[in-house]
Amino acid sequence: MEQTPEQLTQITSLISKIHASTAAFLKTELKNRGLPELVSSHGNILFQLSRHDKMTMTEITAAIHRDKSTTTALIKKLEKEGYVERLTNPEDSRVTWICLTSKGQAYTTATSDISRLLTDRACDGFSDEEKQTVYRLLERISINFE
Repeated sequence: MEQTPEQLTQITSLISKIHASTAAFLKTELKNRGLPELVSSHGNILFQLSRHDKMTMTEITAAIHRDKSTTTALIKKLEKEGYVERLTNPEDSRVTWICLTSKGQAYTTATSDISRLLTDRACDGFSDEEKQTVYRLLERISINFE
């Protein structure tokens, strides 16, 4: 089915609608599991830490594409809530690592499960080839904004 010029001008609107729908899905799933709703940047930090044993503030800042002051505020909140902890490098006390606590690990495990459900919902009825095509096209749109 060929798209009309009007439909093609609505791409970013459609992306925005999908973003809102996925945010609502995530909020509902977190609530159903008794987990607090964190802002997406908090979730991104927890996700990054789940992929690494430990990270410095500089590494986290780069990974989440935020400035240092924003990252510091986000980490402080996660630390206050018991999701992360700071560890000093025993070989160089100037270096501080941020690590997940057991509470942070439990949260990332649950959000990983929710992410799978979200992906399944988003890709329901898509062939593997269609999933790859959608990913490639959305990746290109993302790159265009970098």
